Amino acid sequence: MYRDSAAIRRPVPRTHRPLRSDSGRAESIPDRGPRRKHGGHGLLAASGGISGTGDGGAPGQRRSRTTKAVPPMPETQPSAATTGKARLLRKLCGEGGLVLPNAWDAGSAAVIASAGAAAIATTSGGVSWSAGRGDGQQLARDEMVTAARRVVAAVPVPVTVDAEGGYGPAPEDVAATVRALVAAGAAGVNLEDSQAPGGPLFGVAAQADRLAAAREAANAAGLPDLVVNARTDVFLFGVGAPEGRLDAVLERAEAYAAAGADGLFVPGLLDLGALRTLCAASPLPVNAMAGPGGPSVAELAAAGVRRVSLGTALAQAAYTAAHRAATEILQEGTFAALDGALDFGAVNSLLSA
Repeated sequence: MYRDSAAIRRPVPRTHRPLRSDSGRAESIPDRGPRRKHGGHGLLAASGGISGTGDGGAPGQRRSRTTKAVPPMPETQPSAATTGKARLLRKLCGEGGLVLPNAWDAGSAAVIASAGAAAIATTSGGVSWSAGRGDGQQLARDEMVTAARRVVAAVPVPVTVDAEGGYGPAPEDVAATVRALVAAGAAGVNLEDSQAPGGPLFGVAAQADRLAAAREAANAAGLPDLVVNARTDVFLFGVGAPEGRLDAVLERAEAYAAAGADGLFVPGLLDLGALRTLCAASPLPVNAMAGPGGPSVAELAAAGVRRVSLGTALAQAAYTAAHRAATEILQEGTFAALDGALDFGAVNSLLSA
């Protein structure tokens, strides 16, 4: 169990824009005091049927306890389109959550958007595989940003980018990644607290500083509405004794909320009872990673989960389809596995100017 009471109890300004509940009430997080509840909200299927911008005060800037000050003014401001998409993503997250089948390149993003997705999330594993690398920060920052820029250009909806651990351990590394993603047109970012696949995790205070650097960098880059989704790998990597993991996640949630995060992503946790407890106690809305054999979207929603993503599952399904078809063609000389595929014109039209 990770305990750093100073990181939890130290008062920190919380001036960035809160997510909104279904009722329109601001779900702001106090710097100190009891946890605020985020349970009991249904999930919104990504149907593309919601539009508009968020409201409330613009996020402020908080200087990290250990990081250097981020330059106050960007060389160039984000485009109006990027600003609008960040506000829309924030609004969508606040209206009950999102279902996000993750994309791994521009083509997959365009196909997912055409299916009705209101926003696109990338998967670092899928992006890495498409570039001929393994998952786990084997891509360089510039390679990941280039892939993100292509996804952003391919779809009209907001894009939130899986930035793994921020491409470096220091808060300054995370800030550099966020600045690059803002310049690429991202509306949101996922940042995880594991130092490497399988762990260990950054300490609570260290990860809070990294998230604070992300928030400061977004503000300084002119995109205070950037949605920062804080991922914790306590359950995914089985960190600590099983009976202490939920408390460890809640401790991190409090610190991450104080640092400026907008959501809590807890891959590896699909037990509905534990999710119900977490969603009721977390100061941040909870994102779960779903997949085959796990709870349905409706069951996750009933437990209080606000946002559902799939990680590499959709990319795995696509590679499985390619492997199955190639095996049939090479071994049998037949083409049944290709039946029902999207035709050339349908796919080509999604990516043609």
